[in-house]
Amino acid sequence: MICSSTLRMSGTGTGTRNGPSPPASSETSDESQPQVQRIKASPRLNRWSRARSIRSGRKLDRSAVSVNTESRAKSVSPVWSEPEIELPISPKRDSRSGSSEDEKEVNGGKPIFMVSDGTGWTAEHAVNAALGQFDYCLVDRVCPVNTHLFSGIDDVEQLMEIIKQAAKEGAMVVYTLAEPSMAQFAKQACQHWGVASNDILGPITEAIAGHLGVSPSGLSRWAPERQKSPLSEEYFRRIEAIEFTIKQDDGALPRNLHMADIVLTGVSRSGKTPLSIYLAQKGYKVANVPIVMNIDLPKTLFEVNPEKVFALTINPVVLQSIRRARAKTLGFDGELKTNYCDMDYVKEELEYAGKIFAQNPVWPVIEVTSKAIEETAVIVLRLYHDRKNRCSMPRISKRY
Repeated sequence: MICSSTLRMSGTGTGTRNGPSPPASSETSDESQPQVQRIKASPRLNRWSRARSIRSGRKLDRSAVSVNTESRAKSVSPVWSEPEIELPISPKRDSRSGSSEDEKEVNGGKPIFMVSDGTGWTAEHAVNAALGQFDYCLVDRVCPVNTHLFSGIDDVEQLMEIIKQAAKEGAMVVYTLAEPSMAQFAKQACQHWGVASNDILGPITEAIAGHLGVSPSGLSRWAPERQKSPLSEEYFRRIEAIEFTIKQDDGALPRNLHMADIVLTGVSRSGKTPLSIYLAQKGYKVANVPIVMNIDLPKTLFEVNPEKVFALTINPVVLQSIRRARAKTLGFDGELKTNYCDMDYVKEELEYAGKIFAQNPVWPVIEVTSKAIEETAVIVLRLYHDRKNRCSMPRISKRY
């Protein structure tokens, strides 16, 4: 079981965006030690933590135990010369708590903090994708997880408060921070306080930078510096693609098929329209042409470049159930006889479409029965770009 909460922290702190300063030289004399500055924890973060503790059934330990700064400085050399912070000991690590408290902590779920300087979409989807590998133990609550998203974190002090809270609760920190100094600070802070962490954005950014031979901008996707021109060329291209796709729906204006980037064809209710709209939102001009028995297909369908035509097919039983639901919404009751939902007619129409597909072997035939729209779109776009870039990949058959 996965419980999730989202907290967006506004940039009201007085911290700096700059990363940690280099480590200061250690001195044995107490007079040479820098004066320790106490940073107050965020009341909002504390209230959120207490409320979540109550919901998870844990016993609140309000007597936060402070770590002795002087003794820690003698035993452990600081990672950097930033002001040290009192770290409350996590309730589950408190020696006064018994085994029952540990059980409550486990039952409440192991926390995962997702930290982002933007919307947090990348971190959230990456964590959810990874948690999909643990369905076998999440469903029956053998290893429950609580995920918490902190978005809009562009200040060092805010980041420090979150990592301090993660150290207190024994949470894992997953972060996507575009600014290198912020990402480095998160890494050093997690190491300093013993917090398990993972940088999602950093490794792939460094790899792409090395591949391209250029340096990354270090700006969040939603940084103000990158939002100067919201009405970009890409925006207008997507709007144009959506308008084109809507006008070309269900075989309308077949004379414009040559203007389409992608042409979908298949029998009625095989998912052509929703797939077309989905692809249009990604900036592709899509036209769809229905295949109906005893109705000639437009000649332009066979005159356009066959490499941009994609055929859709579906299981007859599933197609029949979809058509029955569609007929019901259109008011076709039992008294109105129609072969639209008849199984023999459905099979005959699929066979008719299959013969057309066989006569055009360049058209890929995509089985959509058990696929979501996103899955079908991935196949279409992969084949589309492979053909456009002349990057042919080996395949076993022409069906996908």
